Amino acid sequence: MRTQTKEIQDNLTPKCAHDILVEGNKRFAANLKAQRNLQDQVFATSKGQYPFAVILSCIDSRVPTELVFDQGIGDIFSVRVAGNIVNKDILGSLEYSCKVAGSKILVVMGHTKCGAITAACGGVKLGNVTQLLEKVEPAIKTVRKNDDELTPDQVEEVIHENVNVSIERIRKESPILAEMESNGEIEIVGASYDLTTGLVEFY
Repeated sequence: MRTQTKEIQDNLTPKCAHDILVEGNKRFAANLKAQRNLQDQVFATSKGQYPFAVILSCIDSRVPTELVFDQGIGDIFSVRVAGNIVNKDILGSLEYSCKVAGSKILVVMGHTKCGAITAACGGVKLGNVTQLLEKVEPAIKTVRKNDDELTPDQVEEVIHENVNVSIERIRKESPILAEMESNGEIEIVGASYDLTTGLVEFY
């Protein structure tokens, strides 16, 4: 596999970038890793980076983004925060990735059995975690029908809905990214990683 160059990045469309991620995840799930010389990639990227994608995902140790999409050094920006929520620092990172560094696709990826979302659904309060989990509340309110404790299936619904909420916030709170999407310069898409199968489902 070649290292990402500016020429390769410039010639990629958002759809091509999407397809690369899909094919990479298929390889990962099938345990068929592309052949890369990581030392060569370290040297090649020391002079500059041209990632084709930026992935906003959870910090969960079972969801290593580069591995999940079978990508190498310099291929993707990985933005990770518990519950794949959005704040100003996250937005700034995403804007840099796309507007400054040229990434062609922005993926917000949740995952099954997310501990952060489960904690938010359970009303966990703990130091700075409290403020972070409050950002999941809009998704919880969408799914919750009454005051009963959410079922495991409903928690999974919240995980899915939380991705949608994050995408809505990106479009609403980042005119830069919203305009790039509108102009066809980037794709903004949601996804979910299945901890059991290793497969990513794009929404």
